[in-house]
Amino acid sequence: MQTQAQSREQIKQAVKDNAAGVRAIVQALYDKPEIGGEEYYAHEIMTAWLEENGFTVTRNLVMPTGYLAAYGEPNSGLVIAFPAEYDALPEVGHGCAHNLFGGISMLAAKAMQSIVDALGGQVLVIGTPAEENFGGKIKMVEGGVFDHVNAALMIHGSNKNGLGGASLALNPVRFEFHGKNAHGCKAYEGASALDAAVLAFTAINFQRQFLKENCYIHGVISQGGTAANVIPAYASLDYYFRAPKMATALAMTEDAAKRAEAAAAACSCTVEQSIYECPYGETLINEKLAELLAAEYAELGLTEVEPLVLVPHGSTDVGAVSFVCPTIQGYIKIAGEEVVGHSKEMAEATVSPAGHQALEDGAAALALVAAKLIHEPAVMMACQVEFEQKKARAAQA
Repeated sequence: MQTQAQSREQIKQAVKDNAAGVRAIVQALYDKPEIGGEEYYAHEIMTAWLEENGFTVTRNLVMPTGYLAAYGEPNSGLVIAFPAEYDALPEVGHGCAHNLFGGISMLAAKAMQSIVDALGGQVLVIGTPAEENFGGKIKMVEGGVFDHVNAALMIHGSNKNGLGGASLALNPVRFEFHGKNAHGCKAYEGASALDAAVLAFTAINFQRQFLKENCYIHGVISQGGTAANVIPAYASLDYYFRAPKMATALAMTEDAAKRAEAAAAACSCTVEQSIYECPYGETLINEKLAELLAAEYAELGLTEVEPLVLVPHGSTDVGAVSFVCPTIQGYIKIAGEEVVGHSKEMAEATVSPAGHQALEDGAAALALVAAKLIHEPAVMMACQVEFEQKKARAAQA
């Protein structure tokens, strides 16, 4: 039986041996960024590399640019998934470092091949498109891609090292107001949808002071008319309702909807409500996985690692995965704190010397955590028990 010490050495060597090939992919994605749902080039080069490196690849999975790359025999042991992101942003390209995110997952999975050969199990790279706009992981979860996964491990490029943490549920809602056009000098012949929208916007603003802790409302007037002398027959408001639990976000939405309906009635208009983007659930954090990642970061020499963040902040489609299996999304430093996310500077950092080092360190950390889960069933069981307990508590909330 292969020892854990042997597995660790094999992983570290495999990371070094294969880093250059994956680094070229990270660079290629940087050079040709694609927004969510349009990652055809990324899909092509990532799946080609994985197939060339011994993985069985299923292309166009669930979404046109989704994929699954598997190594190992089914039903032979634990199934460890390394989700990969690769969508970019308008204007700033890979300002959220998803080219590096995908590379880290690919290299981690490659480094696990010899361990799977010796001990059984499967490693998966799950290509999850459109994190920024369409929630690819949510669609993958709905498609059953994560159903047989024992743990999902991933690392995101950042301006700090960290163990990740809780995220907020997000409900994206559009309120569309319908009135009647009229000449601006004969407004009494019409009904202003813009007036209804402004009144609703103001009423929803008053809702904010009554929100519970860590709850947020973000909104804009997305459409309000096109000519000053025409009473607008149509106007719309786009909102994000965020809360630590989706149930709370939905309750906030219901309150806002009542205000929008009252505003519409006051202006002799009607209002319709719809979901205009993919809702994101909250993330169930797994403290045992965070403990394992912290240990590997320390072993690799990473310093100033932020502990697990228990107060939820931001929203991510990782939340959907966290309700299916024990999940972690850590962070790895590729730039100084002056470099912010969703910037050209962050994109440049993904292909800098710091980004190259993060590719190797991040992949090694994930693979070493995966190896520990395979070698030590009691550790995997502890992660699973925590997951089941937190999922049960979330269902009761």
